[in-house]
Amino acid sequence: MTQHRIGDHTIEFANHPRILSSAAVVGPKEGRGPLGQAFDLALEDPLYGQKSYEQAEHAMFQEACQRCLNKAQMPRERVQALLGGDLLNQIMAASLAARELSIPFLGLYGACSTMAESLILGGILVDGGYASPVLCAAGSHYCTAERQYRFPLEYGNQRTLAAQWTVTGTGACLLGGEGDGLASLTLATIGQVVDLGIRDANNMGAAMAPAAADTLTRHFLDTGRKPQDYDQIITGDLGRVGSDLLLELMEQRGFPIRESLHTDCGLCVFDPKDDVHAGASGCGCSASVLSAMILPRLQSGEWRRVLFMATGALLSPTTSQQGETIPGVAHAVVLEGGNQG
Repeated sequence: MTQHRIGDHTIEFANHPRILSSAAVVGPKEGRGPLGQAFDLALEDPLYGQKSYEQAEHAMFQEACQRCLNKAQMPRERVQALLGGDLLNQIMAASLAARELSIPFLGLYGACSTMAESLILGGILVDGGYASPVLCAAGSHYCTAERQYRFPLEYGNQRTLAAQWTVTGTGACLLGGEGDGLASLTLATIGQVVDLGIRDANNMGAAMAPAAADTLTRHFLDTGRKPQDYDQIITGDLGRVGSDLLLELMEQRGFPIRESLHTDCGLCVFDPKDDVHAGASGCGCSASVLSAMILPRLQSGEWRRVLFMATGALLSPTTSQQGETIPGVAHAVVLEGGNQG
């Protein structure tokens, strides 16, 4: 049997699946940010013409997927699987979008790590010859996430300084086994759940940073690589608090990362003038930044090899109210510019 593993946690993609196209749809606040011109669509209305924010989230998810397919000139009838999820209960934004797109659907939930999770599983399907092309997507919406995880917006509660602002946005990528691509998947390290006892639902950066450090350390141990082997190590949505903690934890583990080598998607989305406290978060955070910033720089040759590691806080309102701690998880994918196969 062919082995596709390096060490205990890392997968090697033998055929280097390609990201053939990508698209991102975001809300008005995100559209005013530093990446505003790079998104495929920035909405003027967070309701997107719908009757509820949940319906808007579903419509955004569907729009990003369709734009991704259009850019690749790929009829949706030819897509053999859609892998994706969101932050709503029962991942309803992704499920309703899959209903409209009529593509075989594998619903995923990894909280804010969902985009990396979908790329890993999509890459496995393509690399193994089980399905191609495959559509991978993840999304979130500020108004739905606040209502579900913390308080309805109408409550008007004050946010703590460690709190992050959930991105209203969806990102989608189309994976295939051959053809010209924006980037190729070469390695993936699947994270395990790490919980160091954080209970504050408004401080997700602190809950996710230990999982990010664990996955990153395991990646280096499995592959024998060092931080400097990457042009950038890009985390999903640790924000300012979690990013600072990650650098400290990696120093302690013997894999120091220069701050200039590390980028966090949660610090790239919003205009500094918009007071979002510790930064951005949400499934749509890393998914939209992947499409708007990471893949274009790989395609252009500005970056040759990056480690894309989306992070997730696996909490629910029920467990938080019962005093349970917040588990974290992080999944990493190595993306290399051009076609590496």
